[in-house]
Amino acid sequence: MGGVPKFMCEPVDLEPHALTDFDRQVDAIRGLLGAKEVMSVDELRRGIESIPEDQYGALSYYRRWIRSIADNLLRKGVISEAELRAALEEA
Repeated sequence: MGGVPKFMCEPVDLEPHALTDFDRQVDAIRGLLGAKEVMSVDELRRGIESIPEDQYGALSYYRRWIRSIADNLLRKGVISEAELRAALEEA
C-alpha cells in the first residue's frame, strides 16, 4: 500500500513475529512454485498489489500471499476454480 496517504505516517512494526504453520506452508508453496518456474516473486508481488484496498487491509501478510498464489494459478490454468473450491472444502 505504498504511497497511500493514510498509511504513510504509521510507524513500522519492527518487532519479530512468530510464524504459524500456515505461514510456513504458504512460504514453502511459494518457494516450490518459484523453483518449478510456475510463478515468480514478481508475479506474487503483482498479485498482492492488485488486491482491492478493502480486502488487502483485512488479510494478514501470508493470507495476501496465498490469495496472490491462488489468483496466479487460476489465471495460468494450473488449477481450476472447481479444484480450488474442492481443496478449500477439505481444509
